[in-house]
Amino acid sequence: MKFWIPQRKRIFKMALVLGIDSSTQSCKALLVDAATGQVIDEGRASHPSGSEVDPRAWIAALDQATEGLLERADAVSIAGQQHGMVALDENDEIVRPALLWNDTRSAQAALDLNEEIGGDQAAVDATGSVYVASLTATKMRWMRDHEPENAARTASVMLPHDFLTWHLMGRGRKVTDHGDASGTGYYSTRDRAWRTDLAALALGHEVELPELLAPNAIAGTTPGGVKVAAGTGDNAAAALGLDLQPGDVSVSIGTSGVAGMTVQHSVHDPSGLVTGFADATGAYFPLACTLNGAPVLEFGRRILGVEWEEFDALALAAQPGSGGVTLQPYLEGERTPNRPAARGVLAGLNCATTREDFARATVEGLLLALDDAVTALVEATGVPVQRIQLIGGGARSQAVREIAPEIFGHEIVVPEPAEYVALGAARQAAWALSGEATPPQWPTPGSDPHRAPKNTELSTRYAKLRAATQGWY
Repeated sequence: MKFWIPQRKRIFKMALVLGIDSSTQSCKALLVDAATGQVIDEGRASHPSGSEVDPRAWIAALDQATEGLLERADAVSIAGQQHGMVALDENDEIVRPALLWNDTRSAQAALDLNEEIGGDQAAVDATGSVYVASLTATKMRWMRDHEPENAARTASVMLPHDFLTWHLMGRGRKVTDHGDASGTGYYSTRDRAWRTDLAALALGHEVELPELLAPNAIAGTTPGGVKVAAGTGDNAAAALGLDLQPGDVSVSIGTSGVAGMTVQHSVHDPSGLVTGFADATGAYFPLACTLNGAPVLEFGRRILGVEWEEFDALALAAQPGSGGVTLQPYLEGERTPNRPAARGVLAGLNCATTREDFARATVEGLLLALDDAVTALVEATGVPVQRIQLIGGGARSQAVREIAPEIFGHEIVVPEPAEYVALGAARQAAWALSGEATPPQWPTPGSDPHRAPKNTELSTRYAKLRAATQGWY
């Protein structure tokens, strides 16, 4: 990436940009110096829990999180949770609460769409992904089958970040970017274009989709005159915030677990484990996602009845392998592998099992599931891992940080704790504001790298448990 020319930098030095992360759990806003990436101010507001949410709650959280910040910004960009279905009628009124990425009621709809399009390989060829319950198209099909009146009323469909961008610009122009669009199930990663026929197949009739914009485009302005960038999905924004380089894999432990890497070619994985998304720069960001992330750690902490510091201490006090205890952490179903009805399994208990063993097994199980995602990513892209950048709320756990190297078997870097999705959105806003061909160079500090040989015994034991539980649910 090139640096801005001096003339531009002098003009641009005092500009401020606002990056917004509208995630499953909350809305976070960072006011950032556009030239340096330094965070100047920030705001936050909570979102309702659940897998079905009234989009108006996102607006209320957006207003609260950006209060006193938006009017100070020269440009703003929103990164949002991917896949969520926001259905609007012909008058742009909300048809029903948004179905989010983690709502698995559309699992059968995913199977139906895969069959109707001609099988898994045909779906991958068309969209870069096999249909799974998280994708927007499957939620549209579920609505067609179970709420036909709502489906008939639906005139346009947007993603969460599209909806909020539209709201910021006074509800006129409906836009999106290629990164978020590529997670819908009706976008061609190969052609970088909507597949309106697949959207109609899912919903049962033609539907308006947002205009696709380039990653550095200005979509419009707020009523107050702040420039609004195209925005993107949260995973693409995190990659932009981290400035991932070839061979870097980001492993994010948030509500879900996500392993992704930036590549220059469209990825089409017939296994369905890897979704071949576009990124926020014009390249591609294939990723493998697990439904179970940091909530697995919360589950372990809650069962033990301890605070986080004690949970970490218990996990680190146990020997690797947790005394033979293995956790398969599919607590809320799973996407990698695709087992939407699965539940968690704890195996290997005996009379000598300790609280320490259980705590460590919780951490190991979470990381082993994420290692499955990293392995799938490497197999689908053909790009070897050089290092892993560990981010997200779960990466704040000392036990996670110390145990991760022996699970992944690669160099682990834990960047300084930061809101990388919001930073990525801010970087996109700065890019759009600058008019340059490439994003601005911002520093991304990281910790000293950690290395350890891969514990193949743990990986083998986990693989046996995964195979043994196939078909249980």
